Amino acid sequence: ELSSQRKFDEIKKANQAAAKKLVEDQFSSSSEDDDENAEVKQGKILAKTFTIYTSQTDGDASELERTRQYMNEAFQSGAMTCLICIASVKRNQAVWSCYGCFCIFHLVCIQKWAKDSLFLVSSPLTDDDFGKKDYPWPCPKCRFEYKRSETPSRYYCYCGKVENPTLDPWLVPHSCGQICEKEFKPSCGHKCLLLCHPGPCPPCPKMVTTTCHCKKAKPVPRRCSAKEWSCCLPCGRTLLCGQHTCENSCHAGDCQPCPRVSKQQCICGRQTAERLCASPRWQCDQVCGKPLPCGNHTCEQVCHAGPCGDCPRSGKRSCPCEKSKFTLPCTEDVPTCGDSCDKVLECGIHKCSQRCHRGPCETCRQEVEKQCRCGKHTKRMPCHKPYLCETKCTKIRDCQKHQCRRKCCSGNCPPCDQVCGRTLGCRNHKCPSGCHRGSCNPCPETVDVKCNCGKTVIKVPCGRERTIKPPKCKQLCSRPPTCHHSTQEKHYCHFGRCPPCRQSCQKTLTCGHLCPVSCHDEALVKQTGLHQSAGPWEQPSEPAFIQTALPCPPCEVPIPVECLGQHEVSPLPCHSANPYSCKRFCGRLLDCQNHTCMKECHHVTKLNSSADGKKVGPECSQCEEECTKPRPSGCPHRCVLPCHPGDCPSCLQMLKIKCHCKLSILYIECLKLTCADLKEKELLISCKNQCPKELPCGHRCKEICHSGSCPLNCSQKVKLRCLCKRLKKEIQCSKIQEGQVSLECDALCKEMKQKASEIKEAEAKAAIEEEKRRQQAELEAFENRLKGRRKNKRRKDEVEVEQSSWQKYKNLIMLPVFGVAVVMVAW
Repeated sequence: ELSSQRKFDEIKKANQAAAKKLVEDQFSSSSEDDDENAEVKQGKILAKTFTIYTSQTDGDASELERTRQYMNEAFQSGAMTCLICIASVKRNQAVWSCYGCFCIFHLVCIQKWAKDSLFLVSSPLTDDDFGKKDYPWPCPKCRFEYKRSETPSRYYCYCGKVENPTLDPWLVPHSCGQICEKEFKPSCGHKCLLLCHPGPCPPCPKMVTTTCHCKKAKPVPRRCSAKEWSCCLPCGRTLLCGQHTCENSCHAGDCQPCPRVSKQQCICGRQTAERLCASPRWQCDQVCGKPLPCGNHTCEQVCHAGPCGDCPRSGKRSCPCEKSKFTLPCTEDVPTCGDSCDKVLECGIHKCSQRCHRGPCETCRQEVEKQCRCGKHTKRMPCHKPYLCETKCTKIRDCQKHQCRRKCCSGNCPPCDQVCGRTLGCRNHKCPSGCHRGSCNPCPETVDVKCNCGKTVIKVPCGRERTIKPPKCKQLCSRPPTCHHSTQEKHYCHFGRCPPCRQSCQKTLTCGHLCPVSCHDEALVKQTGLHQSAGPWEQPSEPAFIQTALPCPPCEVPIPVECLGQHEVSPLPCHSANPYSCKRFCGRLLDCQNHTCMKECHHVTKLNSSADGKKVGPECSQCEEECTKPRPSGCPHRCVLPCHPGDCPSCLQMLKIKCHCKLSILYIECLKLTCADLKEKELLISCKNQCPKELPCGHRCKEICHSGSCPLNCSQKVKLRCLCKRLKKEIQCSKIQEGQVSLECDALCKEMKQKASEIKEAEAKAAIEEEKRRQQAELEAFENRLKGRRKNKRRKDEVEVEQSSWQKYKNLIMLPVFGVAVVMVAW
């Protein structure tokens, strides 16, 4: 389990590292974005880089074009290419920039290039010479030479301040983001104000006060990069001829030679000619011819100045072999001395054996034992003849590929004279240099990568044209349209087929309208069913698409159309603009004038051309309903006729109605009841009998059958009693209800009340005493049980309680009292 977990962790880390590298590669590409957002971002970065410089020039960026080109190449896809390995330079790779041509190389590639160059230069040297001279190595592009000590070993930004600059998407690739501060070339004392950038620094934007070349004009403020200026006045400086002044306008440097022509004598003074004033000294072609001091000879020098000098034949002269000297007149020749010549011959070994003689010595004719140049053979032969054997040298030349193959080689084999011929990294050309060791120089050619129309061109190193994307062309595509339109939609130059036409079709349809959809002359249609698989083992093929012209779709222009029943007007597509049913009810008033047609919206035939469009037609339904007109108030019967126009006939049916008292059933004509007023209805519904309802007092109503509530003035006579019920009196019921009459008790009634109260008090006292006796008996019985006199047997205590006098005689007393009370009540 531990080993499996370890393997899983290792694979997980490897996958994460691979994913991280993939993301960095995609992010670090010189130009990973080709959309408008990338261009906006690039513009912001360039503006930020140029801000300080343009602030010194009041926004003038005309001097920044060359630097801008290098910076654009840093963002452009494939423009930054290492000429050594012919690969793109990415954002996260260590690079080195040449000081001469500002070309960018991979740091590893340039280190290997410098090492190989130094090895190739120093390899032919002997051990004694090795290390004594510091041989340089050249830039692969511009051949600018660098010392051995200048071989790059670390990765720095463009300005050289920061080692290993961090990757920042909002900075120029390989830039540190700080101010460059390199000294301008030619040096003016100021430093570059741009942020760390590739390519050369722009001209100095500082303002200085300077005068013109001739120093005549007043000093004026000018840009430091253009501080030398001309006032356009005549120079006026004295020329070298010493006679004339410079007539040119104010200029830099020395004045030109005097352009005027004058007559001047030669050096010897014999001839005179018109010549430029700037070159007054000249020689003629005549020999001097003046007599020398010896008086026998004349000067043989060509036109010269000064004295001719002594005669060259005067004084001591040597014989031809220079062993003897003679003093003779200049008119006599020096004789030979008669001794041997002894001058070293051309062979450099032997001497001339002839007597002293005039003229050159003859060739050496001595026979010597000669060794050939390669040292492998010897032969006796004349000394003046060279000896070369026929043995071919088998040493390998400095290219380390080919043998020398030179006859009788001395060992110092010449460089290989064959052409290298190896295919360069561009895969297009072969190396034209002589056969050599190490890698070939990068291909110096550049290739134009063009857009489709050829108006936009970028130059890339040879070999990169196959992998670099074509440049974005801002010119409009000039291809003719492939659809029926006269002109195609405007779009930029591109490769491949033009995008589908998105213009409106505008073909005239059969209805007369124009087709409003996008052009469909070249629509992609998927073809299905062309290939049938042989079995389930065969993989399904990708669907094929063909480009074909599709017919125009049905016209969708909205046309106002009225429904069949003329209820509404709705906009319908032109291709389906026919009368339709709106799904509502027809709604036309039927002949009954009470109901409407309930059919779904339908066509109605007009019987009369001048008739109203809302009139019912033969297609509408026929009314089969009963009459539903409202009946007179109180009539519960329906109309006996079917649904009809106009008023209903009078109702002649009998109504079965209960009277007001609800006891009798009356039969009355519906017409009489509905047409009667309130008083008549009251009489018709009354049964003419006494009202059976009870009044609130409990007596029956004395009125004839009537509606509503009964009157409250009851005339029935009732008996009124006093409070003790002994006295009574007959009085009208309504007066009692109103509380107008009352009957008070007399003295006898009061006396009887007092006696009854005394009897109640005596009974209450007797009951209390009885209760006390009972409780006392229970207490004694409880105490006896607690004493434990009878532990084994328990028996009930029998206590005899003596009855009181009230209990003995209460029945005899209460019976007469109750009898008297009953009689009084009855009375």
